[in-house]
Amino acid sequence: MEKRDMGKPVLFAEMLASHHDTGSNYLNAKKGFLSWLFTVDHKRIGVMYFVAISVFFLVGGFFAILLRAELMQERIVNATANSYMISADHYNEAFTFHGSIMVFLVIIPSIPATLGNFLLPLMIGAKDVAFPKLNLMSFHIYIVGAIFLVYTIAFGGLDTGWTFYTPYSTETSTSVVAAVFGAFILGFSSILTGLNFIVTVHKMRAPGMTWVKMPLFVWAIYATSVIQVLATPVLAVTLVLVAMERLLGIGIFDSSLGGDPILFQNFFWFYSHPAVYIMILPGFGVISELITTHSRKSIFGYKAVAISSIGIAVIGFFVWGHHMFTSGQSAFATVFFSFLTYAVAVPTAIKVFSWVATLYKGSISFTTPMCYALVFLFLFLIGGLTGIFLGAISTDVHLHNTYFVVAHFHYVMMGGTLIAWIGAIFHWWPKITGKKYSEVWGRISAVVVFLGFNLTFFPQFVMGTRGMPRRYYDYLPEYYNFHLLSTIGSFVLSIGLFMVLFIWLHSIFFGKNETSSNPWKAKSIDWTDTAVVPIEHNFEKQPISTHGPYDFDEIVKPAHSSGGH
Repeated sequence: MEKRDMGKPVLFAEMLASHHDTGSNYLNAKKGFLSWLFTVDHKRIGVMYFVAISVFFLVGGFFAILLRAELMQERIVNATANSYMISADHYNEAFTFHGSIMVFLVIIPSIPATLGNFLLPLMIGAKDVAFPKLNLMSFHIYIVGAIFLVYTIAFGGLDTGWTFYTPYSTETSTSVVAAVFGAFILGFSSILTGLNFIVTVHKMRAPGMTWVKMPLFVWAIYATSVIQVLATPVLAVTLVLVAMERLLGIGIFDSSLGGDPILFQNFFWFYSHPAVYIMILPGFGVISELITTHSRKSIFGYKAVAISSIGIAVIGFFVWGHHMFTSGQSAFATVFFSFLTYAVAVPTAIKVFSWVATLYKGSISFTTPMCYALVFLFLFLIGGLTGIFLGAISTDVHLHNTYFVVAHFHYVMMGGTLIAWIGAIFHWWPKITGKKYSEVWGRISAVVVFLGFNLTFFPQFVMGTRGMPRRYYDYLPEYYNFHLLSTIGSFVLSIGLFMVLFIWLHSIFFGKNETSSNPWKAKSIDWTDTAVVPIEHNFEKQPISTHGPYDFDEIVKPAHSSGGH
């Protein structure tokens, strides 16, 4: 029996590898904490991102529960400072921590950093990304930026909201500079990752893999990477300007110093709306993979779906002004941005119709990944349709800065991106870990998450239409029942997410080894040409792309295509 030095940290992956009898693979090729910390293997880097993002997800989720628990308390007329669980100032800090952590440390990097790193080279038949050392540096930069951002939780706090709106962010006594510096550093991680992926897709595809043979997940990551490289520098410059105004008193955004706060909004949203597509585009790619594989059917309209990813990335740069309908911008600008908001919905709708058409008469297996894909479809559809109201000037004026916006944002970002991320982890779990998990509990977790999510956020649509402002610590008694329902839903949602965590941990420590290198009978190279757990350099021999990633015709014949199971 192998002896282990108990003085050294033990990674989950090391423990996983120690239980594996499938031969050499990326998990057991090298041992020790330092072999992971300084690895240039894209798969190990993806796993480290996964662990870090999961931890930050728990931290951000804690603050979400804290907020909901506070809002569940019935509001008291003439309440004192001790009437509620937390004070108004701490409430402001809590929703800022929640938003900043979930946006910058979880949602934006969730799919690109974890699955993009792990899967991109595997899907295109490459041995690694184009710049392995740059990839490792991107992870280290992410951790450094995260430390600075989390630092604000322990020292000084932060109460500006995740948007850092000026002039408040230049006047508050909280730790804005540390948070801004952390977000600035995180931007470099995003830029370098995007640049790496773009070069990898262009230069390292396997022989025979043309652009129209690439998996749609690769198309989505490619489009996302373009946004990361082009949009993130704008945020970096904006944050530097905020720090300069705060530290040096230079009048850039503060009108009392000769600046313009609307300039900040233009700069910030020029990045942050494309950032919405950094968050959701990889999720679109994931859903295309899950639906085709688990319905045993080729994607409907491959080229249209692929081009729509690029279309979203391009049009997404020209819609930032719809966040500013009430800011006093010109009537022409308002109408222009409203029109483009509807225009960007067209390529998104192409994807949704493609997924539904792919499901039609497919041989659907209700596996855990497929259940999460269906949850995504329902939640994202609600998020997308409610976005129509916010894109229309007449309704946005009334719904701006209400709980309607909060609900819409969460239906798209959590109901879209994070649900897709969870479904993707379940789908590629056998390839990442070489372990099996409980399908029964996986399906149950999807149902619990679905119910808890809708109970949490659907009442917020109603509150928003009735005028409940977002970010408010106090509220009128008429909104109490809606907040109560929303908080109960958040507890149910938390149970569902902890079930997911339990399933993953149980699989790591007690799960049976996966024996098939392609348990889903998928057709893409990441499944067909790799071992149960990929080896360190991915492939025993250079794969050659001879067919598309969704050629399921020989598996499901037309005569049997109407069946389901």
